[in-house]
Amino acid sequence: MARFESEESRDAFLEVPRLGILITNRAEGTPIGVPVWFDWSDGVVSMFADKESTKLARLRRDPRASLLVTNVVGEPEAWVAFDGEISIDEHAGVELANKLAPRYWDLEDEERRRVLDSWLQAPEAFCLLTLAPTRIRSGN
Repeated sequence: MARFESEESRDAFLEVPRLGILITNRAEGTPIGVPVWFDWSDGVVSMFADKESTKLARLRRDPRASLLVTNVVGEPEAWVAFDGEISIDEHAGVELANKLAPRYWDLEDEERRRVLDSWLQAPEAFCLLTLAPTRIRSGN
């Protein structure tokens, strides 16, 4: 049973800062999930990754993936999953990281600010991951 009565209520759920669990496939076919920051807008999920990350290596080999977003503790149980293939843009990841950082981090924290500044100094180290879902599932 879906928790969301409309796309608007689902989108409101997704506007709250939440981690997504990006589920990709290992070479032998078993799934593995890792937490990621994400942006849902205009029917597309956007994420970013370090070009040296193992999740990116898995996606280069097999672009099929799911992103699972869930409630936080204390909220009514709910989830949204996006299924499809991920496209990789080698040049746009740091822009998304910069956009999402204030959503996920308190940038008044000097350590967080230093990390973000280091990312901005090395934009070539990040890529943009885009998932235009072929299927969106939700439930509670």
